[in-house]
Amino acid sequence: MSIDLVSQSVETGTVVPFLGLLLALLIDRFWGEPRVRWHPVVWMGNYLQLAGERVQRSASQHSPDYKVFWLAALYWCAGVAIFVIAALALEVLLLTFPPVLSVLLLGLVLKPMLAWAMLKSEVLAVEAALSESLAAGRQRLSWLVSRDVTQLSAVQVRESAIESLAENLNDSVVAPIFWFVLLGLPGAVLYRFANTADAMWGYRGVYKGQNWEWAGKWAARADDLLSWLPARLTGVLLALVCRVSLRQLRAQSRLTPSPNSGWPMAAMALALGVSLGKPGVYRLNEVGSETQSSDVQRAIVCASKTLLVLVPIAWLAIYVVAIMKTGSP
Repeated sequence: MSIDLVSQSVETGTVVPFLGLLLALLIDRFWGEPRVRWHPVVWMGNYLQLAGERVQRSASQHSPDYKVFWLAALYWCAGVAIFVIAALALEVLLLTFPPVLSVLLLGLVLKPMLAWAMLKSEVLAVEAALSESLAAGRQRLSWLVSRDVTQLSAVQVRESAIESLAENLNDSVVAPIFWFVLLGLPGAVLYRFANTADAMWGYRGVYKGQNWEWAGKWAARADDLLSWLPARLTGVLLALVCRVSLRQLRAQSRLTPSPNSGWPMAAMALALGVSLGKPGVYRLNEVGSETQSSDVQRAIVCASKTLLVLVPIAWLAIYVVAIMKTGSP
């Protein structure tokens, strides 16, 4: 391949994905989520709901339940194949169009994989509801987390909201961008499917009357694997932006049962100087102060700064990946 062709391929492979990513973030900022019937993540959820019902018909109280484990794994893999192949075909098609149209279409189809605006809105809604009453705050928080909220105090409700902001900064923003940079649109779709499957299936033991101990194990482990690097990237970026000691971050991140969520949550706790935790399970930055209403807005500012820093890093990474795909001149 000539130098000119390589340079052209690198330029195309850099400009279109990066501008498509920027457009997706702008769409998220100004227009938010698409309607439910047009939302690919909703389609993923519908598939996982139907598949989960079929898996649960075979679930038993015996442990280990290898039959239901492999059945759930089969449904998971089938779902990944459906959505990733569709994303790959769509990406190949849209890249055949003129660059301006390619960027426009890529931004439109990538946007549903990112949900920063909705995340901010939901966290602020928890704080607004909490200002009305504790019961209202608990009720609104239940939209964000799967934990039991009925016994949480006002401080614990706020802690949970901030933790959810930090954890979902990775799940809804950084990780989809990370996999988009590496694998294009199929990478972002792969991650969102895995993360959605973990959110719906990845419970330990019985949840809402259904036993997910083995039925959700594959989904949980797949999400852990795909989130491993992005979660650490999220935590480190938060720490650097907010001037947090990386040594402290590493120590605090180990305190949660999850191998990944501790990184962004610990970084946020240290950045705000507050203590965050789940009652009876873990406590991050135990010497930190009690969360206040103003800490929610401060947390959003920290997360927003992290996203701004991530954008040029994504551009550089997209350029490096384009070079690796085409080969050096």
